Amino acid sequence: MDTIGRTRWAIAEGYIPGWSNGPEPELESHETCCILNAGNQPAQVRIHVYYEDRDPVGPYTLSVPARRTRHLRFNDLTDPEPIPKETPFASVIESDVPIV
Repeated sequence: MDTIGRTRWAIAEGYIPGWSNGPEPELESHETCCILNAGNQPAQVRIHVYYEDRDPVGPYTLSVPARRTRHLRFNDLTDPEPIPKETPFASVIESDVPIV
């Protein structure tokens, strides 16, 4: 298979509501990014989160094994700090190998 994807992505929209209509974690309101690593090497991913009124935070780091997908809830990002609820944000996602 030809290599697909890029090493840098941006998501210009993000927002985690402050309330939910159901039990956690299944029905907890959340914001998600889905990462596909279709390549033959694991991807080391770094995420920086940007806000309207303060400096960016990051990197948040994670791995995506080769030929796998990872569905990441921004709610689950805690290091270096949790993503605040009811706060608009954007993110830049970088990887050492191409991802989608």
